Amino acid sequence: MMEMEMFFWRGSSHLQLFQNPSNLFLLSGPPSSGKTSLLFQFAFNVALHCNSSNPNVIFICNRLRLDSKPPFLSQGIDPSSDVFHRIQMKYVNDDEDIRKYFAAFHLYDTLPAAVVIDDFGDFFDNKICQQRYSNPRGRDMAMVKTLALCHNAITFANQKGCCKLLLSDTHTHQGDSPRFHFIYKKWIHTTFTIKEGDVSGSFILKDKSHSPTHHTATIKAAKYSIALQYLVFDGIVEDQVT
Repeated sequence: MMEMEMFFWRGSSHLQLFQNPSNLFLLSGPPSSGKTSLLFQFAFNVALHCNSSNPNVIFICNRLRLDSKPPFLSQGIDPSSDVFHRIQMKYVNDDEDIRKYFAAFHLYDTLPAAVVIDDFGDFFDNKICQQRYSNPRGRDMAMVKTLALCHNAITFANQKGCCKLLLSDTHTHQGDSPRFHFIYKKWIHTTFTIKEGDVSGSFILKDKSHSPTHHTATIKAAKYSIALQYLVFDGIVEDQVT
């Protein structure tokens, strides 16, 4: 099964956890492209596969942002499903809160099967980071420090079991895109990118780290849309290599 399908719901009979040597993933896309919904569906799919009744997916986000733009569920998912009890929401305000969580990772009695962080780059306020590090590139320094902690924590967790880390970011699609890509590339080798589809509300998701074989000009991509407050998987399509 393609890794991209873990971002969607196709019925429990179609699901299987993907196998990937990498445990750190980045979902990069423009604003209002359904990134939070994709992350939440990913969290649901991972939680569904876990046998434990304990919360085993940690969803890290800013509460105000989540309340103002809650994720859309896929059609066919029961909003009262017990699976949602296995997803623990962790609300944080800034990059310091994220570092505190991962710095104590080795002390937790039970390690999660996945940690998801929504809008990772938004937690790094440029002015505050510059003041904290007395450096005009303070935000870059804070991101590197945080990603290093994340990497170490997930590496530790995978010595004991299996744990994935998925981040989403909008900044990789904006003016400071090259710098953000450079920072992420050191720690995260699997990146999924979103671009707008051919009609309004439609999007294309592809694995940017995928290497096409036989010098083909197209790769497999997932097409989806946000319609009537649902996340809708529209199928696998051929997309141009860019």
